[in-house]
Amino acid sequence: MWLSDERLLDTVTAVSGSGPAYVFWLIEQLAGFAERAGIGKAEALRLATHTVLGSAKLAAQSGEPPAELRARVTSKGGTTEAALRVFGEEKLAERFARALAAATKRGGELGDELARD
Repeated sequence: MWLSDERLLDTVTAVSGSGPAYVFWLIEQLAGFAERAGIGKAEALRLATHTVLGSAKLAAQSGEPPAELRARVTSKGGTTEAALRVFGEEKLAERFARALAAATKRGGELGDELARD
């Protein structure tokens, strides 16, 4: 991907360079919960990994915005809605944005450090 504004490189690093770690962390959380609930470790990891893989494939291939895909798999009054409600109550999106801002800021700091060397 080409970005004409070089000032966005630290944001690209925060989203794409560090992004795999965030996805791996999500897989860890999904698998860990499943395992604590009684699903075997290998099965829990496979379940979590393939859930993320399938979701990412659909998001990449569908052309639909992620919000639309999310809405389509969220039944009113269902299990997904219950979890998403907690995400909202806990302000998870805001917390995640703060984490990305911290990664962006650190990218700038590292760039400044390298420029001095």
